[in-house]
Amino acid sequence: MTMQSWLLLAAYLVVLLAAAKPLGLYMAKLMDAPRWPPLARVERGVFRLCGVRDEEMIWRHYALAVLIFSLVGLIVVYALQRLQAWLPLNPQQLANVTPDSSFNTAISFVTNTNWQGYGGETTLSYLTQMLGLAVQNFLSAATGIAVLFALIRGFARHSAQTIGNFWVDLYRVTAYLLLPLSFVFALVLVSQGVIQNFSAYQDIATLEPASHVTTLPMGPAASQIAIKQLGTNGGGYFNVNSAHPF
Repeated sequence: MTMQSWLLLAAYLVVLLAAAKPLGLYMAKLMDAPRWPPLARVERGVFRLCGVRDEEMIWRHYALAVLIFSLVGLIVVYALQRLQAWLPLNPQQLANVTPDSSFNTAISFVTNTNWQGYGGETTLSYLTQMLGLAVQNFLSAATGIAVLFALIRGFARHSAQTIGNFWVDLYRVTAYLLLPLSFVFALVLVSQGVIQNFSAYQDIATLEPASHVTTLPMGPAASQIAIKQLGTNGGGYFNVNSAHPF
């Protein structure tokens, strides 16, 4: 390794260790209701709109909520891929994804495995990337953290019958942790040249070899890459994942 590589690794470890305790304390506070009145009012409004009661669940109800939510997510991601040819935000007019690939990708992203068995820019429309994969990058990570919260409560409360409310945990992890951090990361990526648009792919003439035309993929890449990196998700926006030059 070069000196630059060692310095980069050292800087990464310093930032990681420095952020561990404050971020851990902040995540612990997510297990409680927000104390800032505006956030509390918004939270109560969202719960009323979604029909969520801020009541504790026993472990069976918590587990059932996780399974139902994951099943709905699987169906949505599968349907988006199978119907994308007739849905909007598909400037390249990409065809519907095959049933086997759609099923594999849906299961992979809902379970936070995010195994990439497709070429993102040649297979999936902007709508499928955003509403299907990027959303699951948030929700599958939030589901895992919510289940961890429930496990911690189970150990800490000993003889208590309840372990929290899955829907409340899911909302707080997504709204107060993953969304704010991803927004900041996405802005940093855009500032460094990562694309974030809905334009059609661009054909450009290269200098070498002469008169050769190549196609540059476009799309809302920065927003998905931000949560992909934050949520330790494997599936990237592009076929070469994070090895893409921008």
